[in-house]
Amino acid sequence: MTRTSPARPPARTRARRAALVCAALLAVTVQTTAVAPALAEGPGGPGARECARTARPLDAQGREVLDIARKAKDDLSLNSVELRVTVGGREVVTDALGESMTGVPARPDMHFRAGSVAFAHIGTALLQLVEERKVRLDDTVERWLPFVPKADRITLRMLATNTSGLHDYVTDPAFAAELGPHPFRHWTPQQLLAYPFSHSFWYEPGTSWSYSHANYLLLTIALERITGTRIDRLLEERVWRPLGLRNTRNNFTPDIPEPVLHAFTSDRGLYEESTFWNPSWTTAPGAVITTDICDLARSARAIGAGELLSPRSYRTFVNPGTVGLGGGSATCPETICLPQTEGWHFGLGVIVANTWLAQNPSFSGYAAIQAYLPSQRLAIAVSTTKTANTPAGNTAEVVAERIAAELAPDTPLTLS
Repeated sequence: MTRTSPARPPARTRARRAALVCAALLAVTVQTTAVAPALAEGPGGPGARECARTARPLDAQGREVLDIARKAKDDLSLNSVELRVTVGGREVVTDALGESMTGVPARPDMHFRAGSVAFAHIGTALLQLVEERKVRLDDTVERWLPFVPKADRITLRMLATNTSGLHDYVTDPAFAAELGPHPFRHWTPQQLLAYPFSHSFWYEPGTSWSYSHANYLLLTIALERITGTRIDRLLEERVWRPLGLRNTRNNFTPDIPEPVLHAFTSDRGLYEESTFWNPSWTTAPGAVITTDICDLARSARAIGAGELLSPRSYRTFVNPGTVGLGGGSATCPETICLPQTEGWHFGLGVIVANTWLAQNPSFSGYAAIQAYLPSQRLAIAVSTTKTANTPAGNTAEVVAERIAAELAPDTPLTLS
């Protein structure tokens, strides 16, 4: 999701784009309250280090960013804000504000579910396989996914770019009616796919654009069958370990590695704890990841700069052919088939917005964002949790937008 010199989209389009943040976030972990420096990132990613607050005193830029985060926390009535900002790999500030639970301070080493951040990792792994000539982006998927309608017309590229035409089960009212009363239910891929498979396609595969979690659920299954490797092991081997993401991992259950940042939400009408709601609906088993704020910032920088890709693959990652697609039609309203422009489009697992490369997951009281601006080598990672008075929407995105406005005023970060 990224762009160059964008005009802010109309209100109805912005409202629909908020649906793109549906790919889950959950939980964050706790450790030391001592103020200690977070070690600088080396060429291969962070060395052995814990994710800790930046040593004081902060420089002027670090103080400014932290003041912005404090004000945003108050303005949005947030329970907690975790943030890390780097420029060219140099740490500007790492900190955590607010509480995990009453009387339990939030700390940078707490883990949270990173939801759709995994999509950027999956897209990167797919392009690596293409570079190795183990698969082609325009291979149709009937060989690996024969159970999918129109499998002989849907390609790996279409799944990775959300251009298959499949409905999104997350925004299906029938799915919402089942998920709402049963937040601890475990969902299988077959159960989730039954929702989009029950609908006709929005459009012929490859002819438009619409966000659907079903695409990445299917792409994950295809990658496992192509490589013979479970997706969590594939991502560990190809993305997490090479980037030094030591606190990023898959969780097959609602459990979260200690220490945990607790979340609360009013999604069901009553403000309640949602920390261990089952995230199995968010994407495929093996790709429901947890992380910490330092790993999220490292991911933002590495994925945004294409560190694991060739220059040719990186160009595809940023624009795999989605520009020019989307827009309303007789079969797909503009609120679903969003226009894909140079200024705002979906890449191969990332949002490209005004030349920023980002992912912005949100789930049941948690919100997060990783964003990278290549021209300034600026990485912003934010995670937030809610109080009963927090407004709707991805509040981490709001915090990041304010930080970006200070550090890159000529290149606004606008995702929704």
